Amino acid sequence: MGIPVYRDKGYFGVKPKGYDATMTKALGNFKLSIYSILRNKRISGKRALVEYPFSIIKRVFHFSHTLVTLSRRVRVKFMFSCLAYNLFALVINSNRG
Repeated sequence: MGIPVYRDKGYFGVKPKGYDATMTKALGNFKLSIYSILRNKRISGKRALVEYPFSIIKRVFHFSHTLVTLSRRVRVKFMFSCLAYNLFALVINSNRG
């Protein structure tokens, strides 16, 4: 069967390389069924755990666009952004407790 691939509605209609866990998209005048709405909520709950760090990196650290041209430099810049996110999360979580 493979590993589940949790994807948003933008990938609707494209075959994944694992178990298909793509959110269902309403087409035309057809509304989603209750089953599809509940399935989309279940998938979005799993995706939210992964999307949260990327939203922090994009909004807080302004990493939406890279101005470097080499892929090695983009990789290094992204690694430093992930390191900064981990330090940010450490400070936030230490202030909560």
